[in-house]
Formats: sequence, C-alpha cells, structure tokens
Amino acid sequence: MSELKLTTNPKVATVFESYPEGFTEKLQHLRQLIIDTAAEIGIPELEETLKWGQPSYLARKGSTVRLGWKKANNHYAVYFKCTSKLVLTFKEIYGDIFNYEQNRAIEFTLADEVPAKELKHCISMALQYHKVKKLPLLGANLGVFSKSPSV
Repeated sequence: MSELKLTTNPKVATVFESYPEGFTEKLQHLRQLIIDTAAEIGIPELEETLKWGQPSYLARKGSTVRLGWKKANNHYAVYFKCTSKLVLTFKEIYGDIFNYEQNRAIEFTLADEVPAKELKHCISMALQYHKVKKLPLLGANLGVFSKSPSV
C-alpha cells in the first residue's frame, strides 16, 4: 500500500453532516472504502471536493466518483460518470450483486449490506478509468488490478 495524499475541501464535512440520520454513517463508510481503495491500488493523490453539491473523489488518471443521498427514494449511492463504460462493466461483471441506477450509479438502502470487496473493485476501475478504458471489461479480466482489494 502506497502513501496516499488526500486533499480535502472542508465543505465536504458539512455535506456529510447534512444527511438524515443513518445515512451519514453509511456514506462515511463508502468514503472510507474509496480512500482505502485509492491507497491500496497505489493512487498517489486523491482530491475530495464537492461536485453538484455531493462529496466527490478525483484521481489524476481516473473518473470522478461521487457519493450522495436521494430524498425521492431514500437511497444512497455511489455515482460514476454516466457517459463512461463503468456501470455497464460493473453490471457485466457483478450482475445482480448490486442495484444500479441506469448507467450512472450503484444504489443502496439503509437495510442493505454493502458488498465491500466487490464495490472496492468497482471503485478501483473508476479511479484508474483513463488507464483502462480501452481494455476489455476495463482490464478486470486481464489482471490489470486485483479483483479483490483487501477489505
């Protein structure tokens, strides 16, 4: 595991605190999965900022990963760039392990248990997207990175 430099916008903490009871903990858990995954796959720098008012994570050769809560259906989610191949690839690899919101997110309810190992694999593909986007299944089947980052 390499030393990760995390740059954080202080406004992100305020957004996490604004989520309804129960969701703050769940979203903080997803945040930690993103940070841990970045460190495990050797991302040297990760920026935590706000995009569209949501906590967002940016790596130099990656695609943005966002976290959010949806009031309309009371779900929380990990969002990915909808024009990328990310969610389509996740569906192909993991099928119904996750609940997907079209081609843009993996959604959870408060009652769901997050499959951390599989989600970390998805996060790793997103954080390295521009390095793997032309590979079949984003390199998941070629050993470009581990399919099972440690949990």
